[in-house]
Amino acid sequence: MDAMRVFDRALVRRRRDRAAGTVGRVAPVLEDCADRLLDRLDDTTRRFKRALDLGGRGVVAPRLRARGIPFVVSMDLSAAMLRAGMREAGGESLSVAGDEGLSVAGDEEFLPFAPGSFDLIVASVSLHWVNDLPGALIQIRQALAPDGLFIASLPALGTLQPLRDALGQAEATLRGGISPRVSPFPELRDGAGLLQRAGFALPVADLENVALAYRTALGLFEDLRAAGEANAVLAADRRVPPRALLPMAAASLPKGPEGIDPVLRLMVLTGWSPHESQQQPARPGSATHRLADALGTVERKTGERPGG
Repeated sequence: MDAMRVFDRALVRRRRDRAAGTVGRVAPVLEDCADRLLDRLDDTTRRFKRALDLGGRGVVAPRLRARGIPFVVSMDLSAAMLRAGMREAGGESLSVAGDEGLSVAGDEEFLPFAPGSFDLIVASVSLHWVNDLPGALIQIRQALAPDGLFIASLPALGTLQPLRDALGQAEATLRGGISPRVSPFPELRDGAGLLQRAGFALPVADLENVALAYRTALGLFEDLRAAGEANAVLAADRRVPPRALLPMAAASLPKGPEGIDPVLRLMVLTGWSPHESQQQPARPGSATHRLADALGTVERKTGERPGG
């Protein structure tokens, strides 16, 4: 199997197609994630005119328009999910430009936009099913105009970890082996490096924790399906799972005062398309002041002993 192909993208699309009718169930979580991400726009005085919403499931585009952005394009792998989002927002028909923007069914791994098409691209909890994330980030940077902004959030390592452990233990007991049943997530330390590798300027990656609470494990399982987040790892065992798998895993999930409380660990990425007006690092050797003077200490060469 190609090392770059971790996920079954056709299955991801079918799952999102089916979730188009149920995604409203998890709208509060999606809206909270979108609000947290878009709050980052308050940190810049830049005013944006052309924005791309990647996989916002109907909650991101209306918020961008509410911020005064005159033209917003929404793109999703699932045409059905796009239609569902447009019905909620009262938007235009699929792939037809209206006064407020355009909706396009497309693949994040093959962006159908010309270079410099947007000055803002937002991806709220939507890039974690992409096989070639570095390649997708390069395409996103190319779709930005110079000095354009990219902000994204995606689940980071540690998200659903208790569920991953519980499913693994239950399957090992029932079948004597383990199949990947929870998507692999990137580590926070990889975030800024991915942006830098893709050519973004001023890359930043940080972490936000979104607390969730479920009275029962069944509620968690149902919400994952409602959002189109069921397992799409290519290496997963596609046989019908043992009937006892989910009940056994649910019984071993750690419980807090309010029941099961999985934490959604969001890695938030921020990067700018390079432009000559941006702050640049100083040339090596161009400093005009000594660090030792600022710290009030004595400068010594490597290996030099005090008093030597």
